[in-house]
Amino acid sequence: MLDPQEFIHALDSRGISFYAGVPCSFLKEPMRLLADRPDYVGAVIETDALALCAGAWLAGRKAAVFCQNSGLGNLISPLSSLNAPFAIPTLLVIGWRGRPGEQDEPQHAVMGETTRQMLAAMNVASFELPKSSEAMNRTLDDAVAVIDNTGKSAALLVGPGTFHALHPAMKTGNDHTRPIKKHTTVCDLKTGKELPTRYAVLEALVGAMPTKAAVIATTGKCGRELYSVADKNQHFYMVGSMGSASAIGLGVAVNSDRPVVVVDGDGAALMRLGTMATAGMLQPANYIHLLLDNETHDSTGGQPTGSHTVDFCALAAACGYETATSCDDTGTFITAFNKCLKASGPHLLHCRIKPGSIANLIRPATAPAEVARRFRAFLKNAVAD
Repeated sequence: MLDPQEFIHALDSRGISFYAGVPCSFLKEPMRLLADRPDYVGAVIETDALALCAGAWLAGRKAAVFCQNSGLGNLISPLSSLNAPFAIPTLLVIGWRGRPGEQDEPQHAVMGETTRQMLAAMNVASFELPKSSEAMNRTLDDAVAVIDNTGKSAALLVGPGTFHALHPAMKTGNDHTRPIKKHTTVCDLKTGKELPTRYAVLEALVGAMPTKAAVIATTGKCGRELYSVADKNQHFYMVGSMGSASAIGLGVAVNSDRPVVVVDGDGAALMRLGTMATAGMLQPANYIHLLLDNETHDSTGGQPTGSHTVDFCALAAACGYETATSCDDTGTFITAFNKCLKASGPHLLHCRIKPGSIANLIRPATAPAEVARRFRAFLKNAVAD
């Protein structure tokens, strides 16, 4: 069996400097060691864990996700439509429940049998983690070489009984003494006038954006319209992995001291409401979550999202955002945005907009992998205004 401390040290020594995860009983001992570290984020779902790590990579980190293979289905979207097209490598440490030949609960049978095939189908190399120290280190070298040299992700599959238990005195526990954050007061700046277009709000945003700020635009017409307004190295245009923009932005924000602006949509935000709880938990002072709400899935035909029944500002306040502001025109939006730039976040800006898009909307001409690398270089080299 492996020493959990030695395993985490081995990951650290190979340059892993950011971790995110969803618990698995096979990984409970090393995850106990990670739990109280500032470079670990306990995510609400595996999709967010991987998106947080993608954001951390963009900010210059080498990252690892810890999870159970029962959550591998949740990883399919970001692995195939975020990590793959943007060539963002992540190390996956996956508890292998239902491994062939092992007795396990019935709900793990199908996933256990197909785990390696699913990873292979997504072009993710998988390695079974040995239970001896020497073999573990050789396997880690092989897995880390994949993410270092190919731009692809790699997975360590961890079977039952791989780690021995930590000494009781070394076990970490939940801190139940943390104070409960008071709910934020919602600021309503809505005028009731004719709603602006998304393009008009994005034009205003680009005009007010500090040159040192990073901007992550959600997938679909939002990123395409931002590209049409202006193509800049500080822009990251999402493709695929709908709903993950906010978690990517969080991964950037907690690993960078620059302002980070996520331009989200109502449909995407509804897919990942749990990410708002993670933002409230992490409290990144540099995080601005701009939610453009037209009550439709605009990029796929205008189907209704149901957002007309949702009070996003109240949700953000309940999750622990520092400010939550609603607006419905470009003037009040810019006023609120400038205040957010000057105050500690996280901030939610909920802006009502018209459905629809500009005519002859173009797509970014720069390939996703190049968008990721120029954005990463920007985060490393950006200068202050």
